[in-house]
Amino acid sequence: MAAATAPRTNRALAAALTTGIVALTLVTGAIHLSLGGMLFTLNALGYFALAAAYVVAAAVSHPLVGRFNWLPRVALIGYAAASIVAWLIMGGFYTLAYVTKGVEVALIALLIVDIYRVYGGVAGLIRHAVDSVRWTVAQIRS
Repeated sequence: MAAATAPRTNRALAAALTTGIVALTLVTGAIHLSLGGMLFTLNALGYFALAAAYVVAAAVSHPLVGRFNWLPRVALIGYAAASIVAWLIMGGFYTLAYVTKGVEVALIALLIVDIYRVYGGVAGLIRHAVDSVRWTVAQIRS
């Protein structure tokens, strides 16, 4: 009986994680967009683009998309981490900034959970990424 419900539970977890990741990405993007200025606007547009890339990676079942579905996850973690580090360096220590950094930390946490769900951990992600790069190099050489 448990085996029959496992795929449904896995799909529900995948849907919940995808929804949470996209929602947090859009929230932090919207907050940055609301702040105005070129730097915040560009940061927001980056978050919106990465949200779209993550949705494509999670929802499109094409072999090429599946081969590189690790990329939006890694990019989102790096982008959120870079945004946090930039804030620590540049300042702007007000309430909305702390809320935004909390959203970004939660985003990174959900992405890590998603990486463990999809790849079994960081080592699995690295193997998948290396294999996709090797495949690309082989395609270019042939």
